[in-house]
Amino acid sequence: MIPIQDVLHRIQWDAAWRGRRFEVGFLDRVAGTIMRVPFGELHLDGGARASLTVRDPDGSVLRIPLHRVRQVWRDGEIVWERRPAASRDD
Repeated sequence: MIPIQDVLHRIQWDAAWRGRRFEVGFLDRVAGTIMRVPFGELHLDGGARASLTVRDPDGSVLRIPLHRVRQVWRDGEIVWERRPAASRDD
């Protein structure tokens, strides 16, 4: 699987992907659902943080760790999806 950082950087910098409508879906742990956000509303935090920041509807800034990103859509179709963690039978 392609790492999410590579997908996000390609959206950001690849001229072949310009003009497309991208959305990023991340796990909202409180609601227990995938929240979709237009790529243009996200800020990629570099360095060791490995996260995105986005403003929620009430204006609060949310920091989303990249491991909570679950899906990426391009023009309404999923182009990247994190595989679910394998379950363990302990």
